[in-house]
Amino acid sequence: MRVLIAGGAGFIGRWLCGSLLARGDQVDCVDNYATGTSANIEEYRTNPRFKLIEHDVCLPFDPPDAPDAVVNLASPASPGDYFKMPFETLRVGSAGTDNLLRIATDAGARFLQASTSEVYGDPAIHPQTEDYHGDVNPIGPRAVYDEAKRYGEAIVSAYRRELGLRTTIIRIFNTYGPYMRIDDGRAIPTLAEQALQGKPLTLHGDGSQTRSFCYVTDLVDGIIRAIDRGHPGPINLGNPGEFTILELAEQILEQTQSGSELLFQPRLEDDPRQRCPDISLAKEVLDWQPTIPLAQGLASTLEAFRRELDGGSGG
Repeated sequence: MRVLIAGGAGFIGRWLCGSLLARGDQVDCVDNYATGTSANIEEYRTNPRFKLIEHDVCLPFDPPDAPDAVVNLASPASPGDYFKMPFETLRVGSAGTDNLLRIATDAGARFLQASTSEVYGDPAIHPQTEDYHGDVNPIGPRAVYDEAKRYGEAIVSAYRRELGLRTTIIRIFNTYGPYMRIDDGRAIPTLAEQALQGKPLTLHGDGSQTRSFCYVTDLVDGIIRAIDRGHPGPINLGNPGEFTILELAEQILEQTQSGSELLFQPRLEDDPRQRCPDISLAKEVLDWQPTIPLAQGLASTLEAFRRELDGGSGG
């Protein structure tokens, strides 16, 4: 199968490219390096089944080869990135998604939209199920990402209903692992960098807000199953193990043997109080559930960050 991956040089895209190549697929990676890096995909450049297309998907383009599947991972995904790039985030969720849907339609390809748990906003039900419509502030600082992803789901669904395109929507919950940018602003890289460098660990609010952390290889396994199975979704993909941010910080301190102190700061605007996926549908239609516990995944991730800070590779 030939798979066109938009955002393939990003954190999750890098792992998806590698997994698809490993099973024998052809991969066309499209990226403009807004948040991804050329270093992420350097090891694939000599693979004859890998092709890099440096392009901004917000601008129309024709891929050199017709794909069998299109995967849309193209978007800034961390608050630090989409706060700095609000208009780019909105455009890639709207115009970028539309351009990729047109490519899939012209090629008769299947289409997978990587949406996000952020479509649930600050959820009023717990854990979150796919039929919950969310509690999102459409004019808050996080709205540029939340609403871009909600629009993406809407246009993907319209293509499915009106044009018969074979589409799948997945909603990705917090994901971590090697090749994350240590400066991307999300909880694990931020706390890891602070612990490894002996800085105070910054927690927003009292640290009682919860998150569910999925190791990247577990997530990529779910994405590939979603590509292959073709269920329309939306399908939650995440690890239902739920931790407070304070518990996460304590695990990082323990694994790094850091003497860093905890520094509590004001809670961020619209920061969700709790986040945990109900993955019943993924278990049923994808035969998928994550297998790597947080402690094990953190060990690999912290080692990668340690090497990066020491001047080595992030992988």
